[in-house]
Amino acid sequence: MNKDLIKKRFSRKLESYNENAKVQKQMCEKLLSYIPKDRKYENILEIGCGTGLLTKLATDNLEYCSYIANDIVPTCEEYIKKINPKIEFIPKDIEEFIQSTDKNFDLIISNATLQWIENFDRFIGILIEKLNKGGLLIFSTFGKENFREIYFVIGKTLQYYSAGELKEILCNYQHTIEEEVRILAFKTPKDVLRHIQKTGVNAISSENWTKKDLSEFETGYNNFCSGKPTLTYNPIYIKIQSK
Repeated sequence: MNKDLIKKRFSRKLESYNENAKVQKQMCEKLLSYIPKDRKYENILEIGCGTGLLTKLATDNLEYCSYIANDIVPTCEEYIKKINPKIEFIPKDIEEFIQSTDKNFDLIISNATLQWIENFDRFIGILIEKLNKGGLLIFSTFGKENFREIYFVIGKTLQYYSAGELKEILCNYQHTIEEEVRILAFKTPKDVLRHIQKTGVNAISSENWTKKDLSEFETGYNNFCSGKPTLTYNPIYIKIQSK
């Protein structure tokens, strides 16, 4: 996983993210529905806060004492501080931060971020160890059908887990899993690429495309989608409670 490339691509697209991240916004709203609102959280950690879509919903709807927002992109702090200047922003790779902090949390949340973690099952174990007794880890990620069109055309994808594989990984924890498929329609394959670029989620490869590459992509995409370009999102929502 090229963390520097991820940081670079997302930092360039912060201004266009909120307008184009339609599915991610819907995922934030769904994720919020999983969080109990009848309790006060001493410490909340949000992983991969980005421009603050989930941050805004969480801080508006939850009662808490301390809120830490983390992102690998330092300039996300500008967006977070506009939501609430009292939020503590941590500009670090979450894998480094979570292993170095001595804090425990009542609630750890994350939207559309943990698919970028390489050693996913080990990382989930570390997060659960950082929960207080009765604490909650609530997050969304993506399943194997995510960006299926892109994978078919260019043969590259992240290491997504199916809902079944996630159930196996989490079999020793008290958890719930819900899976969805959301399909966006576009006029042309180029529009699909623009959508992906404007949300910064094209951090799989650093290769620059030639005109030939683009032409082959358009042809392959139209063939796969029968001339009606779509892009598939496969959100998976997970709630884990510590013992």
